[in-house]
Amino acid sequence: MTTPHQPTGVLAYDGTTPVGWCGVGPRAQLHRLTRSRTMPSIDDIPVWTVICFVVRSGHRRKGVAHALLDGAVSFARSHGAPVIEGYPADPGRGRINSSAAHVGTIGLFAAAGFELVEETKARSARKPRWLMRLDLRTGS
Repeated sequence: MTTPHQPTGVLAYDGTTPVGWCGVGPRAQLHRLTRSRTMPSIDDIPVWTVICFVVRSGHRRKGVAHALLDGAVSFARSHGAPVIEGYPADPGRGRINSSAAHVGTIGLFAAAGFELVEETKARSARKPRWLMRLDLRTGS
């Protein structure tokens, strides 16, 4: 038996021009994550996961990633996700280069209400990546 295909992300537009994409979906359907040794599941909650961000050059640092994350949260909530999580990088006091920023930063996720849960074994540009979560069951 096959399951209906779930969309794998949300898009951001500037007018009619797509300027960004955020990958999001049920973690259980993201096979690389279900087998991950650097970002293992921490419990049995059927979480949704924000995988990555792509923002078109010329539109970066204009709030597109924030809008994408807000859209990902809304999308997960509308599909009944109890919790949504991400694995953003911690740039420390510096900045992270754009090639490593595809996972987001802890500041981006914190601004959307996500909370730090634990540091993972994963790295992005040698920066630690954290498991951050937002509980969608509380109505926040």
